Amino acid sequence: MPTYEYECQACGHRFEAFQSINAEPLSACPKCKKPQAQRMISGGAGILFRGSGFYQTDYRSDSYKQSAKADQPASPAATNSNKSASPGESNKSSTPAPPKSSES
Repeated sequence: MPTYEYECQACGHRFEAFQSINAEPLSACPKCKKPQAQRMISGGAGILFRGSGFYQTDYRSDSYKQSAKADQPASPAATNSNKSASPGESNKSSTPAPPKSSES
């Protein structure tokens, strides 16, 4: 439910009211009790997600996500496979080669 801002035209008192979107605007001023309160047009507030199920990075743009992936270091599996080969050697498969045929 949104919070609406009101201003009394009689006394100038400004106040806020937490109301349903479907509720009728208030008309009585809480300070002077005259029925001259009018709802103000305001910028409102941004949406805040609170609780354990919402994270700041959940709603990032696609370009931000792509640049974040590019900034991350390589995965450990990719680094380990490159370290096992000696310089000048290629990574050989761990599957043994088939036996040679004995044709003369």
